[in-house]
Amino acid sequence: MAPSRSYDPSPTLMGDLAADFVRMPETEAGQIGLSHYGIQGTAERLSTEKDDTFRLTASDDRHYILKIANPAEPEEEIAAQVALLEHLAFNAPTLPVPRVIPNHDGQSLPVVIDAAGQTRRMRLMSYLAGRPLDSTDTNGTEREKVGELEAALRLAMADFTHPGCNRTVLWDVRNLALLQPLLNEITNDSQRLALSGAMTRFLEMQPEINQLRMQVVHNDFSRSNIIVDHNAEKFVTGVIDFGDAVYTAIAIDVSTALLNQLPSRIDDPVRDNIFRYGYDLLRGYLRIADLTQAEMWLLPHLVMGRIVARTLITLWRARLFPDNETYILRNTHQGWAQLDWFLMRSPDEVSRSFISGFHQ
Repeated sequence: MAPSRSYDPSPTLMGDLAADFVRMPETEAGQIGLSHYGIQGTAERLSTEKDDTFRLTASDDRHYILKIANPAEPEEEIAAQVALLEHLAFNAPTLPVPRVIPNHDGQSLPVVIDAAGQTRRMRLMSYLAGRPLDSTDTNGTEREKVGELEAALRLAMADFTHPGCNRTVLWDVRNLALLQPLLNEITNDSQRLALSGAMTRFLEMQPEINQLRMQVVHNDFSRSNIIVDHNAEKFVTGVIDFGDAVYTAIAIDVSTALLNQLPSRIDDPVRDNIFRYGYDLLRGYLRIADLTQAEMWLLPHLVMGRIVARTLITLWRARLFPDNETYILRNTHQGWAQLDWFLMRSPDEVSRSFISGFHQ
């Protein structure tokens, strides 16, 4: 029998993921672009998880990204994102990441009170041309270039510190235990059993995970946050959305990238090696930066943990914000077959097959 759905996730636990707010219309965003940044043009809303993001197109056809933060998002965390982008601009200027553009008063993170009376932080950033990786196919060489860039980004962030990155992010699977109450929200018995089994398996590995090397990482190296151009020499023309950047295990950042290379369809989970595309990315990554033996052993389990986190968070948020359900659940449903692949194997078998498959 399915449990009753009586759990009410607390704002303390979910933070700005649970915070509703009045969305800013495109016309108002365009007015902000003009009054604060001198950009005469139009604003087009882009789909995002928890804020208002617009592409500004100026009268001279130049593009910019204007992000208006969720009113509940802590200032220190937004400031950390700005500081990180400024750190990368100074220390790794060739990396294709957005540049923060100050307003008329030289402020990188000015405050605006919107038409709904909400106090919000905003930042204007450069626009990175290309198309999202999740909108196109790739070959092995291109996937290796994605891995190379992720590794280069990790190295460039290795000496970055900021109090706003020392936080609890629910997308950081080191905090997967905090999502256990959301299991009560899964009304399908078989799905809840699968998630519960994966959660238990992951938490048994928590002591080893807590010993992994740590630094500030991007933490959302997903296909939707990677901008590419098949005709560009380095293929990747941009890495965007540093909103989940956090101080956590290096291997967790890599596992997020691997998750986003899993096939969306797994017709035969017994025989299929779901990491076959991920191996290309991993080869590129290891060409630039290292991973320890312990990190390699735990990588596939961190991928599984991210599947569990993605499923629990997105299903809950889709019920909370049904108007944004399509965007929130865009990657969720494929996770059930992916989760089955892990649960049909013992933890040791998962690690051994992952490592042996990589070296074949």
